[in-house]
Amino acid sequence: MADPSSYRPKPGQIPDSPGVYKFRDEHRRVIYVGKAKNLRQRLANYFQDLAALHPRTRTMVTTAASVEWTVVSTEVEALQLEYSWIKEFDPRFNVKYRDDKSYPYLAVTLNEEFPRVQVMRGAKKKGVRYFGPYGHAWAIRETVDLMLRVFPVRTCSAGVFKNAARTGRPCLLGYIGKCSAPCVGRVTPEEHRELADDFCDFMAGRTGTYIRRLEKDMMAAAEEMEYERAARLRDDVEALKRAMEKSAVVLADATDADLIAVAEDELEAAVQIFHVRGGRVRGQRGWVTDKVENVDTPGLVEHALQQLYGEETGDSVPKEVLVQALPEDPDAVSQWLAGRRGSQVSLRIPQRGDKKDLMATVQRNALQALGLHKTKRASDLTTRSRALEEIAEALGLDTAPLRIECFDISHLQGDDVVASMVVFEDGLARKSEYRRFQIKGFEGQDDVRSMHEVIGRRFKRYLQEKERTGEWEETPAPTGPVPAAQDAATAPGAVPGPDATAPGTTAPDPDAEPREDDGRPKRFAYPPQLVVVDGGQPQVAAAKRALDELGIDDIAVCGLAKRLEEVWLPDDDDPVVLPRSSEGLYLLQRVRDEAHRFAITYQRAKRAKRIRSSPLDAVAGLGETRKQALIKHFGSVKKLKQATIDQICEVPGIGRRTAESVAVALASAAPATPAVNTATGEIIEEDDGGSTT
Repeated sequence: MADPSSYRPKPGQIPDSPGVYKFRDEHRRVIYVGKAKNLRQRLANYFQDLAALHPRTRTMVTTAASVEWTVVSTEVEALQLEYSWIKEFDPRFNVKYRDDKSYPYLAVTLNEEFPRVQVMRGAKKKGVRYFGPYGHAWAIRETVDLMLRVFPVRTCSAGVFKNAARTGRPCLLGYIGKCSAPCVGRVTPEEHRELADDFCDFMAGRTGTYIRRLEKDMMAAAEEMEYERAARLRDDVEALKRAMEKSAVVLADATDADLIAVAEDELEAAVQIFHVRGGRVRGQRGWVTDKVENVDTPGLVEHALQQLYGEETGDSVPKEVLVQALPEDPDAVSQWLAGRRGSQVSLRIPQRGDKKDLMATVQRNALQALGLHKTKRASDLTTRSRALEEIAEALGLDTAPLRIECFDISHLQGDDVVASMVVFEDGLARKSEYRRFQIKGFEGQDDVRSMHEVIGRRFKRYLQEKERTGEWEETPAPTGPVPAAQDAATAPGAVPGPDATAPGTTAPDPDAEPREDDGRPKRFAYPPQLVVVDGGQPQVAAAKRALDELGIDDIAVCGLAKRLEEVWLPDDDDPVVLPRSSEGLYLLQRVRDEAHRFAITYQRAKRAKRIRSSPLDAVAGLGETRKQALIKHFGSVKKLKQATIDQICEVPGIGRRTAESVAVALASAAPATPAVNTATGEIIEEDDGGSTT
């Protein structure tokens, strides 16, 4: 590990002009490439105190052994040079999007004497016109089959073409009218190229003019009583319309645009691109990448633009590029795109209308792509086994933790404090075992105390179940997954533990005795090998203290701190830092994120229910319509409380008796605890019967 101060440039050496810089390791390999408007300011950020750097940046600067830079005259040149160097050196610490599969394109080989229409994958070739990419090759072949009726362009390979030319006999497509058979001279090279150009124009979105021309020719043929020719033109029009229907209209103004959206988490990012031509989605593709550098959403978008358009020219770069977030320097990126296209390119965030709606669709696709990628990664048995082994090695466990339970605390400014427990067995979520808790021991906001209470309640029930089933001393607690025959979820008469509730159920009486069943253990009777808490050292210490108070010493405890993804162990002053590419860290992060999701969903549901409640609910005979009339008239429950009975009677539909009932109900209602803004310490005024503004 190198000390960045050993290769830090001397003061004044670094220019304050735009440029591109490279970090090299001790073997002179380029490990990171970046650009800057001001090289001096940007590079100074890498040579500050290591503790202040992001963990990914800290890893990069300690791996590097030298830094060098190249000055350029404009930011556009810096963008172009950065892309060229990333492509040339493939630095390990740069975000590089890689296709999760090789997408097929519809290609027209305009660089040949007789252009050929075919499906192509891989790197693009010079002189070839590409359309797409498409999700499946069969979708391209179906479209081409429909269009060959109107544009009988050559589709055969070079060998078939030469053999037909040698024998003077065309292939089957030439006989059935789906190839103009240039191999045997039925059309000249110029006529065949004109067909290929028309095919490209139609695929590029210029469809309306061509179909109208065919319809005009059809009507003219019918008027001249050339009915066979008119029927053939009619069928041509129908074939083209069917080909167009395969891509839905998404933008009514026949826009040519690319829409780019990003979905990300702490470790990975997914990009989705929709290619819209002539208002129709002509292609879609997606990339997934590891976030090996400290990069935000605008940075991910900029990298995606470089990857997408770095090798493109002309019409391959659309007039309009719609993005989820603008790069750090959108003007420079726009100029770079304009240089690739040869004319102006609009780079912006859609604000309203169909384009904004389509961007939301692209974002949903990006989220689904990231989720699918994670699911595929998590469902791999070898990967899960390696993850569990890495966790066991990092935490010093004797065996891999086949069952992991993770706990998280959620609240809003100290109100509606709840906790969640999620269970992963053999690296997979076991949702039937999830539990959620209400904090009962105290009021207010104290995550550490809440964690202590929840851990204590969960494992107190474990000990009760263990003792009740006769496993206290005679039989050790099970250490593997619960057999299907012993799954408490299907046990007749089985109920959740008294301190927790399953999703969609009501918590039973905490003082009630467990009901007798057929001897199968309750869910809380099965212990985990590892308890994970969402938080750092204080939360871990609270969880360990709760276990110690119950005399449990055979369950490992750790915490995962979200800010730096550090793993904390009890009684350790320093965290365990797993490699960012570690499958073990990935699994712990998934467990933690699932616990957070489950907790915050429950907390929001409780808060929504509390906000919907009102002191007016206690007034007999006061329906929803008259409640709304009262609130609308006075503006808030607080102002309604201050009103006299006569003033309440002024509301349409409210009689004196009802007004008296309303006044009594509001007077007897307990005052709500004022909410506090934790950032500023100021009290937030209540304005609507329990909700805060």
